[in-house]
Amino acid sequence: MVRIATVVMGASDVRRAAEFRKAALGHAEREPAKDDWVVLVPAEGPGAGLALGRSGTPVQEVPRVHLDLYTEEQDAEVDRLIALGAARVDRDLYPDDPDFVVPADPEGNRFRVIDTTHG
Repeated sequence: MVRIATVVMGASDVRRAAEFRKAALGHAEREPAKDDWVVLVPAEGPGAGLALGRSGTPVQEVPRVHLDLYTEEQDAEVDRLIALGAARVDRDLYPDDPDFVVPADPEGNRFRVIDTTHG
């Protein structure tokens, strides 16, 4: 049996992306970051890591892969992520009663903040 250990994402500015993700997720650098690579792991407890590698590939407006972040306090978490540098994304693809909001990180990568209390 296998398990997901690390999600790998491209970033044009690895250090900036790492600072946002560390603050957003409560992760820490496994080893000191380089200009082109860093692996972030949960600062406390188990969980998947997030590796960021330098990439010249442009961000996809509607990515094929994204991160889902779970919370019981969606509004507060979205506000916190916006304060860290995320941006609100206008979407016309939301279902009628979504349990998620889609912001984008400082590099434009979209992710979802899922409200785990949503009925």
